[in-house]
Amino acid sequence: MHAVILAGGKGVRLRPYTTALPKPLVPIGDQHAILEIVLRQLASCGFTTCTIAIGHLGHIIRAYVGNGSQWGLRVGYSTEDSPLGTMGPLLTMMDRLPDNFLVMNGDILTDLDYGDVLKQHAHSGAPLTVSTYARKVAIDFGVLTTESGKVVGFKEKPSIDYRVSMGVYGLTRDTLAPYTPGLPLGFDELVLDLLAAETPPHAYEFDGYWLDIGRPDDYDRANAEFTTHRGLLLKGA
Repeated sequence: MHAVILAGGKGVRLRPYTTALPKPLVPIGDQHAILEIVLRQLASCGFTTCTIAIGHLGHIIRAYVGNGSQWGLRVGYSTEDSPLGTMGPLLTMMDRLPDNFLVMNGDILTDLDYGDVLKQHAHSGAPLTVSTYARKVAIDFGVLTTESGKVVGFKEKPSIDYRVSMGVYGLTRDTLAPYTPGLPLGFDELVLDLLAAETPPHAYEFDGYWLDIGRPDDYDRANAEFTTHRGLLLKGA
């Protein structure tokens, strides 16, 4: 079981915390970096090998993680010299990837079972599996539907329910074969290409704990909640 952790971004939205540290290494609670929590979770889910795609301040990640043996993993690295998007870094390590593997952002906190995501992906036969999370947005206004200058519908302060990508994917190596290594490849481009080819991704629906640490208020929330959720996030680790 192999995982790829995407850790090459500059973490611009999380400044000033990421001025001197790469985002996956910002501390959560008193003891752990985000990346350490993720590595512990992967090991507890049965993963044995991992590749970390690094770029901005990548040497600090190398120094911190090393070969991964302290968490029972064999960790290797792939260096991103220029921004390649979410999926682009995978194209430069194709020879190191198994037929099916996990891909994830290095800045999320969740109790998602990564091993089950990979298992369900392989079982589905889909080219890509996207872990999804339910979100609800409340609209603070009365919403009108208009046609030809007439109001034909009205909803008072409705809420919109939708599912978002969690930044955790199951991927089949052959899915990446049509793309050129060294060129950027975004998650959006890959999904749209799969939909156009009528080979849709599989959705892995999850409703547990998930927090994407993209902004300072997300980071503050993660620290505030970590004591409460520590046992959940590090169970078995």
